[in-house]
Amino acid sequence: MPQTQTASDQPWWKELNRYHWFVLIVAALGWLFDCLDQQIFTLSRLPAMRELLGGASQEKAVEYGGYATSIFLIGWATGGLIFGVIGDRYGRAKTLFWTILIYSLCTGLSAFSVGFWDFAFYRFITGLGVGGEFAVGVSLVAEVMPNRARPYAIGLLQALSAVGNITAALLSMLFGRLEAMEIVTSAWRPMYLVGAIPALLAVFIRRKLKEPEKWQATAATRKRSELGSYANLFKHPVWRKNALVGLALACSGVIGLWAIGFFSADLIRTVMRAGLEERGLSGQQLSGKLSEWAGIGLIMFNIAGFFGIYSFGVVSQRIGRKPTFAISLLAAFFSTLFVFWQLSSFSDLFWMLPLMGFCQLSLFGGYAIYFPELFPTSLRSTGTSFCYNVGRFVAAIGPTILALLTANVFDGNLRHGGMAMCAVFLIGLFVLPFAPETKGLALPEEDRPLAH
Repeated sequence: MPQTQTASDQPWWKELNRYHWFVLIVAALGWLFDCLDQQIFTLSRLPAMRELLGGASQEKAVEYGGYATSIFLIGWATGGLIFGVIGDRYGRAKTLFWTILIYSLCTGLSAFSVGFWDFAFYRFITGLGVGGEFAVGVSLVAEVMPNRARPYAIGLLQALSAVGNITAALLSMLFGRLEAMEIVTSAWRPMYLVGAIPALLAVFIRRKLKEPEKWQATAATRKRSELGSYANLFKHPVWRKNALVGLALACSGVIGLWAIGFFSADLIRTVMRAGLEERGLSGQQLSGKLSEWAGIGLIMFNIAGFFGIYSFGVVSQRIGRKPTFAISLLAAFFSTLFVFWQLSSFSDLFWMLPLMGFCQLSLFGGYAIYFPELFPTSLRSTGTSFCYNVGRFVAAIGPTILALLTANVFDGNLRHGGMAMCAVFLIGLFVLPFAPETKGLALPEEDRPLAH
């Protein structure tokens, strides 16, 4: 006789109803467009700096690109801390609306920059919205989804961020080709105009999305001041420990990605420039071709990154969160070191960048799944934001350190600067022994810090 399939034997997505899917899609689109903005900046950073600094040299453009990245990350971290509290006090859906509106509008304004400082200002304000969106979005999904489906759904949400990254790469290739054909005068400005489109999603969110029942129940029984409180986060020994452990884990991946991994586009431009100059291309043709190749590299990075992010959820459901983090941290260290050491030809973009993308981005699947599992409903958005965004304050130093190392220690050699920075991936290994294992546990609450 055939056996009846139990709920635990069914694929996780069969546990989702229509509203579950709606929430997942809306949150995924918010994070997808968030990452589109991030990658537009990453891909446009070097040509934007060269233009805004009046035709600056490659070395000066790399240096100021590092400063602009640090300013963006400071805005990101600040926005995350502010909107994390707002998300716990006033609701996930309301906060998601404002964060998406802020980052999309200021992305569009970046297209009209006339110098470094107004560009950096728009990046800072954009960062406020970008930083707030992540913690609110994953808290929303975590509280709406059934327990067994939760890690898979959040893993899928995070993996779909790669689609935003790939879209930015395609935009870079499109406008790079138009610039090489001398149809547009620069590739980077139109890309920022496209980045304003997510404002339309914010309007839709405002009209259709409801607050999670878990949050509504908590908000109904507590004072507003007790929700989203950093004082409450740190006076409780369990939440304090979880916040500090999460922060250290986030620092490894966030610094590694923003101070090394996302500079792979600049590495591609630097390594490939000499070969293209030998072909006798004009300045505009050269810039356009480099934009196109940087876009190809980012596509390869993120296609593999999609599978890396989603695989964290699958693997961690089998062997646990902590062992999966250990594997991912080591893989990110060795793959990134190898790419910055050996990347030298166009063909390398098609296997080195996917290797690094899979390993580095797998960590971010872990952050999306693990951080909401560390905190109760009244502090979930706040705690997740603390881990992810205080890590960005630390990470904001990373691009500047990379720029200074490259310019002053390694005589402008970005390859060697990136290799020296790879040690940051090892930071997380030292805190894993202190991290709680949350595999198979329900989301915690104040009266049950980690319960089956």
